Amino acid sequence: MRAFFEGIQWLFENVLFLPHNYLRKLELSSWFAANIINWLFMIVCAVAMVYWCKQLKFHKDNHEEDQDTTAHSFLK
Repeated sequence: MRAFFEGIQWLFENVLFLPHNYLRKLELSSWFAANIINWLFMIVCAVAMVYWCKQLKFHKDNHEEDQDTTAHSFLK
């Protein structure tokens, strides 16, 4: 059983954490390069939020959304 858990340890330390170790070493030389993934996630989230707000406005302008409080039977 011990070999099984040591195998999991080896997998994580020598294979799965290699990108993290690379980014940790890269941060010492260039903070912006090490955080490029974070910047990409922030850009994707900002684009998704703008798209979502545009879709909400589009549906509201077309009166496609039923905002009546009696739209649900349990609110009558």
